[in-house]
Amino acid sequence: MPETPLETQRERVPLNDDGERDTALAFLTFARSCVLKKVGGLDDEQLRRRLVVSDTTLLGLVRHLTDAERFWFGYTVGGDERHAGVDFSMVVPADRPAHQVIADYRAAIAESDALLPAGLDARTAHPVAGEFRTVRWVIAHVTGETVRHAGHADILRELIDGVTGR
Repeated sequence: MPETPLETQRERVPLNDDGERDTALAFLTFARSCVLKKVGGLDDEQLRRRLVVSDTTLLGLVRHLTDAERFWFGYTVGGDERHAGVDFSMVVPADRPAHQVIADYRAAIAESDALLPAGLDARTAHPVAGEFRTVRWVIAHVTGETVRHAGHADILRELIDGVTGR
């Protein structure tokens, strides 16, 4: 039986439990951190390496999640029309530097966090499926999306260099 690789990037899940907002944001932050950890220390070729049939790459996941942050928090919660038409693509143009794609994700996260109201019951600026949703719903949705793609990133990273862990 092959040896199981060491979980070199493992960290504990958040233990925040001081209220609904605190817990929700702790898990969103943790999921984002897991994605950023997966792209850390890799070169441009590794970040763009296509290891599955789809266009999914580590850098493509980051681009996609940047669009998710801007659409769901910037547009849906904050009402910023600049982010209404994001395409959620996982294709990163060859002339787009990897470090810039990652920096854009970090910037989108900071922008998202700045938009979040104190109360989770606040309603979105734009409807989702015909209804104005709560910020609570948007945070849960983006957390789920980010966690799902963090899992994809974990598998891709392991295939690239054997590094594992959440």
